[in-house]
Amino acid sequence: MVEASIALGSNVGEREENLRKAIEILKGKMTVVKTSSFYETKPMYVEDQGWFLNCTAKVDTDLKPRELLEFLKKTEKELGRKVVKKNGPRIIDLDILFYGNQIINDNDLQIPHPKIAERLFVLAPLAEIEPNLFHPVYNKTISELLFLLNCDKSEIRRVI
Repeated sequence: MVEASIALGSNVGEREENLRKAIEILKGKMTVVKTSSFYETKPMYVEDQGWFLNCTAKVDTDLKPRELLEFLKKTEKELGRKVVKKNGPRIIDLDILFYGNQIINDNDLQIPHPKIAERLFVLAPLAEIEPNLFHPVYNKTISELLFLLNCDKSEIRRVI
């Protein structure tokens, strides 16, 4: 078993229900050790869309990294995700943040997730459940990365 961290987000339809369904699907394939609160966050990159509901999950899995990626993409499709526009609205988004302490740099799979350090919507919920998780590339904990993040912290609020 390997400990992994997964980011979940939704800004289409019943956002809370979308996240809860995704977490239940995860539970069917791995052990969900802990989930963060749900946070409402302003969209990044493409700002002309509804706010997201985000959370993170700490899981124990026996899936290898690529198998985990394939499972998450299959789950997104199962829940109705259609890619219309990069970083655009989506019913569900599931990303691998960490997989043990592994560093993977393939074209279609990068672990740790390459944009963790710039994303308040990932750092805040991840710091809630794993504040001392060490980022092997930045050589900092999640709490340290959150503290160093230069952004408007009013663009996120814990809701559930």
